[in-house]
Amino acid sequence: AAPRVLNVNVGVLGHIDSGKTALARALSTTGSTAAFDRAPQSRARGITLDLGFSCLRTALPPQLGLGPGELQFTLVDCPGHASLIRTIIGGAQIIDLMMLVIDVTKGMQTQSAECLVIGQIACQKMVVVLNKIDLLPEGKRQSAIEKMTKKMQKTLENTKFCGCPIVAVAAKPGGPEAPESENPLGVSELIEVLKSQAYLPSRDPSGHFLMAVDHCFSIKGQGTVMTGTILSGSISLGDNVEIPALKVTKKVKSMQMFHTPVTYAMQGDRVGICVTQFDPKLLERGLICTPESLHTIHAAIISLKKIQYFRGALQTKAKFHITVGHETVMGRVMFFSPAPADFNEEIQENVFDFEKDYLYQEEYLSKDSNSSEDNKEDGQAGEVQLPRQQWALLEFEKPVTCPRLCLVIGSKLDTDIHANTCRLAFHGVLLQGMEDKNYMETFLPKLKVYKLKHKEGQVERVMDDYSVIGRSLFKKETNIQIFVGLKVKLSTGEDGIIDGGFGQSGKFKIRIPDGLKPDTKMLLAVASKKKSKAGKGDTTKEDESSKNDSAQPVTISLLFKRYVFDTQKKMIQS
Repeated sequence: AAPRVLNVNVGVLGHIDSGKTALARALSTTGSTAAFDRAPQSRARGITLDLGFSCLRTALPPQLGLGPGELQFTLVDCPGHASLIRTIIGGAQIIDLMMLVIDVTKGMQTQSAECLVIGQIACQKMVVVLNKIDLLPEGKRQSAIEKMTKKMQKTLENTKFCGCPIVAVAAKPGGPEAPESENPLGVSELIEVLKSQAYLPSRDPSGHFLMAVDHCFSIKGQGTVMTGTILSGSISLGDNVEIPALKVTKKVKSMQMFHTPVTYAMQGDRVGICVTQFDPKLLERGLICTPESLHTIHAAIISLKKIQYFRGALQTKAKFHITVGHETVMGRVMFFSPAPADFNEEIQENVFDFEKDYLYQEEYLSKDSNSSEDNKEDGQAGEVQLPRQQWALLEFEKPVTCPRLCLVIGSKLDTDIHANTCRLAFHGVLLQGMEDKNYMETFLPKLKVYKLKHKEGQVERVMDDYSVIGRSLFKKETNIQIFVGLKVKLSTGEDGIIDGGFGQSGKFKIRIPDGLKPDTKMLLAVASKKKSKAGKGDTTKEDESSKNDSAQPVTISLLFKRYVFDTQKKMIQS
């Protein structure tokens, strides 16, 4: 049997120009097809445009207890370019270990912070690499490295990567122009650290096959090869795969992993799949999958969490760039929470309950939505009660194709790239997609999100012991008929029921089943006397009220719920 090869995907992330590609080059021994800025537009700009891949092979470290064999690190060089953040998010789903590359002369930069956020969402372990130490004068080098190491430890204190290894290197001493003979500094130490951090990633061959293709090219006499990383499930020779974007299904003719033919591959593997009679120009990159396993959706319900570094509130009706599966589209959001009584209910992972009632929110609820607050204050219970889980309805500007449960990230990519702010706003899980274009009619009415409505009016006068006339609750043109039968409460404590309109000016009659209290009648008698005394002269009205403040008007309050997606706009009272 061939010796065992354990593949661990290492994401190489960092701010633009921190030297990620040079580091990947220094580390790697076997280049994979996508590697090292192959794309002509990327070479011209001198930046990595797509997820580049290359790999490094070393003996399996004994701590894994796997016996002899090879440990292969697939280095996924993620673009640091801001507009390409979506590519990183696409790659993050398969990254086991993250290498955050920091330019030692600059420290944390905007994109390094964003990489950290993505890492926290999508990755378990991290190694920080302080690159370009050759730029530090030799005499002061050690102290500068120590200073930056301390600074990074402080930055990582409140993240899940607290205490992770920090290694100083110079991937390409002398910079890109230097001769190749210059040996990198610290890279062999870095390889040892990577080996110490390696773990057996949990891989799951079950479930639908889904692969992110990053290159597609033809080989004469063989067919078309699609290379990429398997995001879920597994694939065998002879299986059918669908290219959902093109609605085409093809049979797997042969497969290779790093130039070795194989008959089977599973989640996390980097593989080339060969099919016949398919024009590679049709698919530069995208998804391939088990036939019919992806759905194309126009809207979705997600559970979500705000990213703490995002400044500002997340408002309902706002537009965000939504990255879902491997696509990024514009989408509009509507936030909602459990009904207040259910704020502390256990979180339901990966399912959405359509039986429950949910409360509409104008914005995502967070303690003050202020990113500057230190996380230390978490321990103290604030006055604001926050629900344990919140959701959003996303409506996409154009349909997206994605797996059924997948990572969703919302960002504001139009924010100025040089502004030093995190542009990632929230992350979540897609719980329910809406495939029907007419989801507004066919699907949304099932979603029971309500708004609480509160209207206030005043008692105009008493009719008899069991009824009063009210005003100012409705506009003149309101059809009062639809409110008939709804319960109201007077500020003096009586319960009433709206009985119908009264005259043409929006006044209405309220029935008081238990009768008016004597005090209330007194109050209303005083109020109406005052009014008749004041008569038409507005000035005397003013004088009167300043003299006699004890006569407070009796207010009427009407509370009801209305479901946002109820086509009949029914008003419901508990």
